[in-house]
Parts: sequence; structure tokens; C-alpha cells
Amino acid sequence: MTNKTILVCDDNEGILDMLGLILEDAGFDVIPEQNSLNIYNLIEKKQPDLVLLDLWMPVLSGDQVLKVLRQNTRTKGLPVIVISASTDGSKIAQDAGATAFIAKPFDVDDLVSKIQTHLS
Repeated sequence: MTNKTILVCDDNEGILDMLGLILEDAGFDVIPEQNSLNIYNLIEKKQPDLVLLDLWMPVLSGDQVLKVLRQNTRTKGLPVIVISASTDGSKIAQDAGATAFIAKPFDVDDLVSKIQTHLS
């Protein structure tokens, strides 16, 4: 069985690195991306199994990215887990079509188990 690939998009490099380490440790292949503008190209090229998406990013916010993904027939079924420290993040993520929502700071085991749930 090949590893599942997760595209992680967060404008915070520290969080990006940390998530990369956690997910690789859990046996996933990780594509880290800081710039949300690159996300559509990456999804097209790499076809990740799941996207972990930060809500608040400069230029293109996570909910904007998500709405576009949900409108595209090729990506509308792609599992997208939104992460955010925002108090209303859960509602924003839900309205945009997120598969799941995780509040920051998050529990590592909770994050990994949520990802595994949506990949099975």
C-alpha cells in the first residue's frame, strides 16, 4: 500500500514544519505549501488524498480556496480539513464546505486520527 499524500497549506512556516514532521511520523507523504495561490496547481499536479488548510492566510484565505475547490468537479470530493485559531473558524469552514475542522492549538493525536478517519 502506498502512503497517502497530504497537502498542507499554512502561511506560518513554523506550523508548516511542525505539521510536516507530525504527519510524516504518522506515515503520510507531505506536500508543504506556504502560499495559498499555489494550491490549485499543486492539487492538479500531485493529486493529494487530503488537504490540510489554514483558514487565515494572506492574499487568498482558506475559505476562498475551499469554495473554489468545491465548485470544481475534479476537486469537489477532495477531503479538506480546515485548521484555525479563529473562534468562528468552525462555522466559516463549514459554510465553505470543509470536510472537518480542527481548532488551533490542536492535539496531535486528534489531528492524526481525524485525518485517518477522512482517508478511510
